[in-house]
Amino acid sequence: MKMKKAKKQPTSAIGWREWIALPDLGIPAVKAKIDTGARTSAIHVFNLEEFSTNGQQMVRFGIHPLQKNTDIERICKAPLLERRKVKNSGGHSENRYVIQTTAVLGSERWPISVTLTNRDLMMFRMLLGRKALENRFLINPGRSFLAGRALAKSYQSELMKKVEK
Repeated sequence: MKMKKAKKQPTSAIGWREWIALPDLGIPAVKAKIDTGARTSAIHVFNLEEFSTNGQQMVRFGIHPLQKNTDIERICKAPLLERRKVKNSGGHSENRYVIQTTAVLGSERWPISVTLTNRDLMMFRMLLGRKALENRFLINPGRSFLAGRALAKSYQSELMKKVEK
């Protein structure tokens, strides 16, 4: 009889919203809603374009990592993992680009798949879906920012420079 390998048991708790970093994309912080109802993670992007470099399909896009703030902007590029039909919370299907990137939340660092979409009207720039959370965290839906708020200060110096101008 073959023994099943035990899955990693989550040990650290997170709240229903957390600050996470996406270092591969140059995003030191983005507030994410922890969404176990969403299978895949999603992030708000604008000016999304597909292109090819050395035979590899890529995507280039802009991100405003802070909600209700267009002063902070990052232009990112990443290899295209796939295109996928995704049903949004309203039940509408949308074809989305999917990339893989590194997520950092608390002391955890791991690869996640993220769909790229317009979330301008949503309360959070990012959803961290259940596939990214699987066997990694315990989720306390009554708390927020259990991994800390230090990342929230990531853009302070940039915002101060904008105010000084």
